[in-house]
Formats: sequence, structure tokens, C-alpha cells
Amino acid sequence: MSLKVSARGRIDPFIVMDVMREANALAASGEDVVHLEVGQPGTPAPARVREAATLAISRDRLGYTDALGLPALRDRIAAHYELEYDVAVEPERIVVTTGSSGGFLLAFLAAFDVGDRVALAAPGYPAYRNILSALGVEPVVVEARVQDRLQLTPEVIADEPGRLAGLIVASPSNPTGTMVDGTEMATLMNFSRRHSIRFISDEIYHGITYGDDAVTALAYDDEAIVINSFSKYFSMTGWRLGWLVVPEAMIRSVECLAQNLFISPPTLSQHAAIAAFDSHDELQLNIANYARNREILLAELPNVGFDRLAPADGAFYIYADVAEKTNDSTDFCRRMLSEARVATTPGVDFDPYRGKAYVRFSFAGGEEDIHKAIERLGAWRS
Repeated sequence: MSLKVSARGRIDPFIVMDVMREANALAASGEDVVHLEVGQPGTPAPARVREAATLAISRDRLGYTDALGLPALRDRIAAHYELEYDVAVEPERIVVTTGSSGGFLLAFLAAFDVGDRVALAAPGYPAYRNILSALGVEPVVVEARVQDRLQLTPEVIADEPGRLAGLIVASPSNPTGTMVDGTEMATLMNFSRRHSIRFISDEIYHGITYGDDAVTALAYDDEAIVINSFSKYFSMTGWRLGWLVVPEAMIRSVECLAQNLFISPPTLSQHAAIAAFDSHDELQLNIANYARNREILLAELPNVGFDRLAPADGAFYIYADVAEKTNDSTDFCRRMLSEARVATTPGVDFDPYRGKAYVRFSFAGGEEDIHKAIERLGAWRS
């Protein structure tokens, strides 16, 4: 007898996780692998966060919190927008989530119905399209142009046929690290308003920039949905904590979804995360480390055969065009791992159309690993 298996799970894998599994298996067998595949800070959570967690374990029973999160944390996130962006956000609009992944799920469920169509850039974070597909929402994958620094523009979006219910924009972007400035953000949001398109801004790499600061969509429209996370800038990946800023009209919908899907975000992580906002000096040391790694890769990758690189304005990635080397980035990355012991992510994870000609390098680890990777890639090319 054959029992039914839902079609919802028939989505593409998150390939970087498969690469990480293979790299970890090699490392477990005793091989020295350089990890440039996963977008994960090589540093632990800030000291004050860890101290706050220890204190919470000793003093708090760590039961459920409100579905929308601890009031003290929501207040602190709202204050963050005032301090960093000079934007007033009511704490009631803050929704603490189980990582940005939980935030995407809640936002997509609250904003879109089955059959709706949502535009997103290629290259872009693969979980957008995979989560949308699992929910019965159609991801409209729009090829971003190199001349637009691999970010979407109203002109490119308008060329897509059919009605759009939503638009997802990430700045800084994964995998490219490119950003949209204030003028470009305003233009995209004006376009969305004119066409009644729900605008979702992925801002999880805010704080990790190498020139101009990133701009928040909330500076231009209260109806935007903003997604952020403690994983990247705050170096708290395994704590699984993020947040949404939602329009007032969506608060109750998101709350009901959160109650039923998650009960509440991780309580220990919430108590600890309040201290993350008081860890600026330590976090800036992390950014300085990423900046050094970025400079090394931008200078040295061309010397080992990778000379067509996207502008890395923010985040901790370099996206390399390897079309002159391969038309199969998955096999290329597999050989790089098995032969050079350098783990990277094939571009097909981020772009179903052109990704076979691209590779992503993550420089979120230590400087020693960056030097080691360059040395190995130079020898591998030879």
C-alpha cells in the first residue's frame, strides 16, 4: 500500500546545507577543510549576550513568552530603529520570530494567499522561492541585470507578465553583497505602491557594510514588511532568533499564526538578545574582520583565476562569475572541495537560470582561513 506524501515537500534543497554536510563529513574523517560555503559568522555571540543567557538560566524558569515576543525585547528593537535609522516604530509592530526563517514563513502566510505571485531577484536567497512554493504561492524569479549590480529595478520587474501580489528585495543581498541606496529603495517602493504590490524588505545583513550604511524600507513606507535577524550582524546563528516589523493591519494575523505555528520564540534567546544591542564595540571588531577578509579576497582571487566578481558592498560574500572555467558550478564546487579542500557554494543555489556559471565565497570566518583558501586555490589552478 502506498500512502500519500504531500507535494509541498517537493521543493529544491538548500544546496549550501548539502555542501556543508559533505564538508563536515570530510572534516570528521580528519581532512583539513576550509569552510567558505556557509554564511555563518566565525565568532560566538557577544560576551554580554552569553552572560545574559547564563543569568537567565539561573533566574528564570524559561517558560513560554507572548507569541509576539518578550515586551522588553520588542521595546529594545523599536529603540534600535530610532537610534540607527532615526525612524519611529511602535513596539506593537515588532514580532520576535524563530530566526528570520520563521519570519519569512509568518510574513508570507500573512501577506499572500495560495496562487498569488511574488517577485524576487535571481540571484537571491533560495529559501524565498522554496518557502513560497511550499505554501502554494508562485515565486516569480526575475533575472537581475549585471548593469544594475544584480539588484532589481522597476523597469525589469514591469517586464514580467501577470499580476504581482508581492516583491522581495534584499539589501545587502545574499549571495552578491550588493545594496540599493535610498533613492533606489524609494523608487522600488513607489513602484510597489502604484501597483498595489506588498513590499518585503530583507534586512538581515544590515550593520555589515563597507562604505555607505544600508537603508531601511521603514524610512519610506509604514506598509512595508521588514525582516531582520540576530544571526548575522549579532553573530547569533544557533540561537534562532529574528524579528519582523509589520504594518498595523497585519499584527493580529501574524500573532494568530505565530501562536499556532510556534507558540513563542525561544525564551532563553530572547532574554539574551536584549544585551546584543549593548555589544556595539565587540560587534564592530567582527565587522573589521570581515572587511579585512573582503579586501584579501578582492585582491587575491583574481590572482588565482577568479577575476569577475560582483561588488561586495555588504554582507560577507563574494559572488564570482566562473563561466570561463565551467558550465556546471555544482560539479566545479564538488571538485574544489574534494581536490583543494575548499568548500564553496554553487551559484545554482541562488539562480536557477545563470547559476551554473557562478560560485559564492563566504568570508565570515577567520583571516587565517582566507589566506589558506587562496593558497590552496592557487595550487589547485596550477
